[in-house]
Amino acid sequence: MTEYTAVITGGNKGIGADLAAAMVAKGWHVVSLARHTGEAAEVEHIICDLSDPVAVAQAGADIAARHQVTHFVQNAGIILPNLIEDARPEDMLALTQLHLGAALSLTQAFLPAMKARGFGRILFNASRAALGAKTRTAYSASKAGMIGMARTWALELAEHGITVNVVAPGPILTDNFWGIVSKGSDQESDLARRIPVGRLGTVDDVTRAFMFLADPDAGFITGQTLFVCGGASIGTVPI
Repeated sequence: MTEYTAVITGGNKGIGADLAAAMVAKGWHVVSLARHTGEAAEVEHIICDLSDPVAVAQAGADIAARHQVTHFVQNAGIILPNLIEDARPEDMLALTQLHLGAALSLTQAFLPAMKARGFGRILFNASRAALGAKTRTAYSASKAGMIGMARTWALELAEHGITVNVVAPGPILTDNFWGIVSKGSDQESDLARRIPVGRLGTVDDVTRAFMFLADPDAGFITGQTLFVCGGASIGTVPI
């Protein structure tokens, strides 16, 4: 039996798949929870619609019955971009469930094993957009909510040896990014030039941050948000 078991929402592609591969390389058992299976045979893939609270609760109970989860990463997310005039309450509700509600339900399922072991790592994939970004009403609100929720959980769970931290990437070259900015476009090049480090981020950049916070020896870091954004969170870089 492996010493650590990690559950990653959206571990089938993009940042989630890269993070899953890094954890598998360390000998951890990894479970991906997503609407579709991924290509990695070493990962246990469970199909689940994270926007469905009942389905999420059932998946969490199933995983908890079969595994002693030590790491949970709330990674899955979508953007639903629009200007204020076109923003809808339905978008707010949808992203609140996906980004926050699903995380709460799954964490509740995995907490008993983490508390019994006296160890756990809970991680959120938020976004630099939590600080504000045009066309991101629902997205920014729910991603900012991750930061507040993580800080609260960090206080409640510290005595149990469970840390709770946030990685806030952006902008990162993923399908989500290219769904907003065309791949290879002038807009992409212009944005890269405006990032202080002079380039856009890669999934590797984000994975390294997650692995740092997921490390069993990172027990003195909790309630923190690590921006992986090339310096875009420092000043007023419009992205």
